[in-house]
Amino acid sequence: VAKDLGLELSVLRDRGVRVVSEGRRQYFSLNEKSGHLVTAERIDREQLCEAADECVLRCEMVVEGEM
Repeated sequence: VAKDLGLELSVLRDRGVRVVSEGRRQYFSLNEKSGHLVTAERIDREQLCEAADECVLRCEMVVEGEM
């Protein structure tokens, strides 16, 4: 994420960058040491999407302050 945004890791921390998933559960997080987007917990496709052919988890990146 840091590389894709063209930012140093310290800027990610200073700006309070975080990943927000839809719903109550947060499936993704941002590793502060590497700047990588990682899964925050195990994701069970059968539980989330049941019989759907396509399973999509949406998330947003929130940045505090101006970019």
